[in-house]
Amino acid sequence: MSHLINDLGVTTVEKKKLVLIGNGMAGIRAIEEILKLLQDYFDITVFGKEPYPNYNRIQLSKVLQGDTELKDIILNEWQWYEDNNILLYPGETVVKIDKQSKIIYTDKGKEAKYDCLIMATGSNPFILPIPGADKAGVTGFRDIADCEEMIKSADHYKHAAVIGGGLLGLEAARGLLNLGMEVNVIELAEHLMECQLDQTAAQLLQKELEAQGMNFLLKKQTMEITGDDRVAGLKFKDGDTVKADLVIMAVGIRPNVKLAEQTGLEVNRGIVVTDYMQTSEPNIYAVGECAEHNGMTYGLVAPLYEQGQALAKHICGMNHQGYKGSVVSTQLKVSGVDVFSAGIIQESAATKAIKLFDEWQNTYKKVVIKDGKLAGAVLFGNTKEGTQLFSHIKKGTCVHEYMETQQNADQSESIVASMSDDEIVCGCNGISKGDIVTAIKEKGLTTLEEVKNTTNASRSCGQCKGMVQDILELTLGDEYQEETKETICSCTDLSREEVIAEIRAKGLSHTREVMNVLGWKTEEGCSKCRPALNYYLGMVNPKEYEDERESRFVNERLHANIQKDGTYSVVPRMYGGVTNVTDLRKIADVAEKYEVGMIKLTGGQRIDLLGIKKEDLPEVWKELGMPSGYAYGKSVRTVKTCVGSQFCRFGTQDSTGMGIQLEKKFEGLNTPHKVKMGVSACPRNCAEGSIKDVGIVGLDGVWEIYVGGNGGSELREADILARVKTEEEVLEYTSAFLQYYRENASYLERSSKFVERVGIEHVREVVLDEALRSELNRRMDEALSVYKEPWNEAIESETILKDLYQKVIAK
Repeated sequence: MSHLINDLGVTTVEKKKLVLIGNGMAGIRAIEEILKLLQDYFDITVFGKEPYPNYNRIQLSKVLQGDTELKDIILNEWQWYEDNNILLYPGETVVKIDKQSKIIYTDKGKEAKYDCLIMATGSNPFILPIPGADKAGVTGFRDIADCEEMIKSADHYKHAAVIGGGLLGLEAARGLLNLGMEVNVIELAEHLMECQLDQTAAQLLQKELEAQGMNFLLKKQTMEITGDDRVAGLKFKDGDTVKADLVIMAVGIRPNVKLAEQTGLEVNRGIVVTDYMQTSEPNIYAVGECAEHNGMTYGLVAPLYEQGQALAKHICGMNHQGYKGSVVSTQLKVSGVDVFSAGIIQESAATKAIKLFDEWQNTYKKVVIKDGKLAGAVLFGNTKEGTQLFSHIKKGTCVHEYMETQQNADQSESIVASMSDDEIVCGCNGISKGDIVTAIKEKGLTTLEEVKNTTNASRSCGQCKGMVQDILELTLGDEYQEETKETICSCTDLSREEVIAEIRAKGLSHTREVMNVLGWKTEEGCSKCRPALNYYLGMVNPKEYEDERESRFVNERLHANIQKDGTYSVVPRMYGGVTNVTDLRKIADVAEKYEVGMIKLTGGQRIDLLGIKKEDLPEVWKELGMPSGYAYGKSVRTVKTCVGSQFCRFGTQDSTGMGIQLEKKFEGLNTPHKVKMGVSACPRNCAEGSIKDVGIVGLDGVWEIYVGGNGGSELREADILARVKTEEEVLEYTSAFLQYYRENASYLERSSKFVERVGIEHVREVVLDEALRSELNRRMDEALSVYKEPWNEAIESETILKDLYQKVIAK
């Protein structure tokens, strides 16, 4: 750091500028390690080519398979970057490095100076250089965009081919099966997962996967992808063919070294680095799949995290031995089947093996011995011993010592009880049993989530969760209580219900007050609990509570959605999808003045202005002079309508007028998650009310009210709540339902999940009860009485920031 004297004569510290190219797991882990060592030493800027915060790439297969959602694999939320004063440019690619001037340049025209530069450019999927590889419908399986492409294709096509029978290919195949496609897996070798499994384990795995519906074409070399513009099939070297509408290439990865080569850094297969992860240019580091250390590149997460630790210590000026390479292991669940491998897995003249095959339970174990020491292992079906075996392999444990421990082992004893403190439990993050036990004792940890957040154990692939849970139980003894309630987050042991009860009982009125009084474990809370507490406080005391804008997500504060290129989109409100000439002129003028990249009609019958710069947002809202469409908040967003009885020959009710009434009544209402509505004038349901949070369908002389629908990735048809005769009753019953949802759902719980959880019968009992409905409406009216124009707030707060920004630029 250097010291400067500002205009007031006060000594200030100028931080060293650290730039990270790549927002993936390896690069961000290196930043996390740096922050642990020197929290305020660097001014950190991150450029990521994907329009997302840091996410867990290992869990992409679960997203594809439908076992989890994208939001569940985010490792560091947007708020984390803000909390650590990290400037993130998502959806922006670095295209040039000037190593003499120490400046990087992006594809969006930005420049950033650096004192230290970390390259974490990752790798690219290897696409076979065969005829037809450039056709539509051919993709890798590397990122969220690839997942989205496969999910989209599954809606229109039936036949999928996965080229590559390794771990990634099998995970892709399982996901495509879940999406309803017929799947052929093509593998050049004689058996599956050739690098991780021996022939016996591979054959057992193949049998299990065939029972799930996969078809395997082994010893097949793909020579051509057939079809016109889009793939239609594959042709093999032996002349055989197979039909395919979608082709997934899962034949390996290649380090992304293009930028390093252009910069003049030493490159072999990857970017060549020292033990301290330095490239041939000392102030430029490389980490992750793009780096080559002692002739080795790594694709598993554990070595990449070890590299990140070594890099962090060196860049922070701490003495250490550096990175010495990694012994890798694989312990994963492949399509519901547990497999483990580590070290040497194939037998040779120099090795011997201990093999156990239980045909009844369909489990297989092979331990490979070389020079009298454990050198490798393969497990199939039961992988509980995997962690211990990996520890033995790394230590080079004598086979006689291993056999003795096996013979003396108490079969009833937990595996973790017999583990030594230095044995690794979480291979991805290098966390030992001793690390976990110490954290539990010293920091009073009692839940799996607390252990994960404190130690990082089970944060990556998640396969060690059961073992971490066992260590918790072993360490806490009689004090251990199995986790049965869902807490707001790891900052507290309190559930949503307990927190709300305490807010009411103690009259708490501020997020910081809640944290202090209720014994939050972290002083500032986290990006998960702060927005939740802000919502709960406003829901409990709508008139007294002053909304904390700093506790809201950044999109809500700005009333604009961040896009993949770092710009924002603005959606002004159009009640019921109806507009007028004056508003259209305003929108056109603003779009022209601020060079809007795209004007898009949304599915919610709004106009979306995309490509607006952050610094222009206050002026854009000011010149529009229109209310926010809340396309960014956890609130009532839109009410989609058909044209109704006024114009449509099928319409039986005034759906447009009803929709406008609903939207104006609930405008600005804060809710646990986004709420969308639709009003149709006849059973043709053109406004798609059957997949809305609230759907209204007009029949002859009656309105039907539906609730709990979802048109997103987890499609859910709405349940009918009630049939009423008047528009006033539609407003009354809808208001009661929304208020009951507001008061009883967890923050970020969609109404579809809420209705599923409590049951539509229960919701009907509450809403159809006249006394309860009346009271819910009273509380709803109280909540709505405090609404004020959100874009005015955005202008006020962001104008201050803009003025400050301009002053800094001027200086």
